[in-house]
Amino acid sequence: MSEKMNIRRDSGQGAPLWLLAELTYRCPLQCAYCSNPLDLAARQEELSTEEWFDVMHQARALGAVQLGFSGGEPLVRRDLEALVGEARRLGFYTNLITSGLGLDEARIEALRAAGLDHIQISLQAADAEVAAAVAGSPKAHARKLAMARAVKAAGYPMVLNVVLHRHNIDQLDAIIALCAELGADAVELANCQLYGWAHLNRAGLLPSREQLEAAEATTERWRERLAARGQDMRLLFVVPDYYAERPKACMGGWGAIFMTVAPDGTVLPCHSARILPMRFPTVREHSLEAIWYQSTAFNRYRGDDWMPAPCRDCDERHRDFGGCRCQAYLLTGDAGATDPACALSPDHHLILAAREEAAADTRSVHELTPRNIHQSRVFCRE
Repeated sequence: MSEKMNIRRDSGQGAPLWLLAELTYRCPLQCAYCSNPLDLAARQEELSTEEWFDVMHQARALGAVQLGFSGGEPLVRRDLEALVGEARRLGFYTNLITSGLGLDEARIEALRAAGLDHIQISLQAADAEVAAAVAGSPKAHARKLAMARAVKAAGYPMVLNVVLHRHNIDQLDAIIALCAELGADAVELANCQLYGWAHLNRAGLLPSREQLEAAEATTERWRERLAARGQDMRLLFVVPDYYAERPKACMGGWGAIFMTVAPDGTVLPCHSARILPMRFPTVREHSLEAIWYQSTAFNRYRGDDWMPAPCRDCDERHRDFGGCRCQAYLLTGDAGATDPACALSPDHHLILAAREEAAADTRSVHELTPRNIHQSRVFCRE
């Protein structure tokens, strides 16, 4: 391993607490809102089992305590159980973020025996037809429901994630009812974040304000209904940035607590950051310690010295950290700009224009660009 960075820890920067291991970009589904990079077809050289072991050892030594296995679909990795076992041995709390495809009762038991702490399964819709259109698979919906029940039966807390967008948000009442019927302990109703394939399909995914307000009211009614029943199913509703008026504290701040290692070993401050016009280091060239503390990429947007007006004088700058660098870049072409999601941004008109563009878009869910290798080759050079 070539090491050119002189490691210093006197900057006041704390250790990473969360490691997201994106094991692969391979996935059997074709969701048009996937946050994976458009050029995923050009990025198929995955870290080996031994390389992932080394990554986990380094991250744990740095102080990371939580480890998420993600993708693509992490279940396509045949060594997943071995990776989970090593993570358990190192003392990580582990979470599998999965579509549920590739899972069965035997594999659930194998993962539990390896020490997996938590499984999160995604749902596309309440209706099988809409789910099939979104995922690009007519069989996925029934499989997801079966595996959600199997995860619950195995003793895991059932945590479901539903990515909301224009084509399923009007089904929210039925979606929450389905989650309740499945016995979910927690449901994340996350309006899709518009990166990667979701940004490509933005105009066809962004809901209207009326749809969003109706969905928030539906969620609140269900909270009251669940409380009256004495049913402990937590509902988290995540408003899309394009309607928030103030930016979210993206990842708790750039390079503050969160580290992603992509399938090819590229190290990122968030899972979408490789869209930025920056060179990110890899674990095949540098240690995680050097990357975290000394790399130009991880230090670029730490603190507030980099912030332009109005961020630099804003009382919220240590809470929202200027918003999302990826969103700023996608909308303005400048990763250092104030996130246009903020109503105070000089570029906020771009958010308003995106809403208008979406309102005029009449495409059906079947007409969105699916996330797959064939489409990816359009966006990359192989």
